Amino acid sequence: MALSNNQKQRIEELLSKKIENKLKSYGRETTSMPFLARLIQDNEKIAAYSFIHSMATTLGMSIYEEVSVIIASETSEEVFRNYGVGGAISKEQKTVIANIIAKLRNGDRKAKIEEEIKEVLKAAAINGEFQKSGNIADFYMKRNGQEYYFEIKTVKPNIDVFEKSKTKLLEWVARKRMPIKVYLAFPYNPYHPKPYHRFTEVGMMDSQNDFLVGDEYWDFIGGKDTFPELLKTFDIVGKNFKEQLNKKFKQIAKEKLDSY
Repeated sequence: MALSNNQKQRIEELLSKKIENKLKSYGRETTSMPFLARLIQDNEKIAAYSFIHSMATTLGMSIYEEVSVIIASETSEEVFRNYGVGGAISKEQKTVIANIIAKLRNGDRKAKIEEEIKEVLKAAAINGEFQKSGNIADFYMKRNGQEYYFEIKTVKPNIDVFEKSKTKLLEWVARKRMPIKVYLAFPYNPYHPKPYHRFTEVGMMDSQNDFLVGDEYWDFIGGKDTFPELLKTFDIVGKNFKEQLNKKFKQIAKEKLDSY
């Protein structure tokens, strides 16, 4: 079993608390949607859309970081979210990283994170300085003595995210000056069942070696079949709150949508 009963319970409690807080605190900020209201002709659907959008904003990426900590906690020596990597970066290290990124961007080399890490570690770290930007890893775990650092991003990023994330991963290596494991992770594949493909990726990542999507990520930190068990846990919480959510949608829908 990928998830223990204790982990499932902790995840259910986390999700339930998030939804309960949103149900209590939600108030419609936008009271007039003159174009959408006329096109959709259904206040309840618009109310549901507004609430769901607010809920998604509240959860953001942080919910995946919190769930990651719960999942990895029972099999790791250390687990943290928003973890300060620390360390310093020298000019030579930054030059090496910039050259790697430029070649990847121009298609002059293929992404191979192990080789990239070796190049960064060969660069002199002398006169390095602490750099505040890029210092935080969204999720960190130490397992069997090996340190793992993760950048967790929204699943359909803008064109510059892959390049910025790859730079950050290599800078983490430079900061630690040791062969740590670094990953960009997406919590799900929006193109499922097709493989993840995004035009903005442009050969920047080494799939499965520094880039994990959906089940690849969850099964990596939690073991085989973690992803389907996690989906079941979300489903249980959703079913528990279905009636309350529908009641909330009806309540919101009664509020005037169109003041024009």
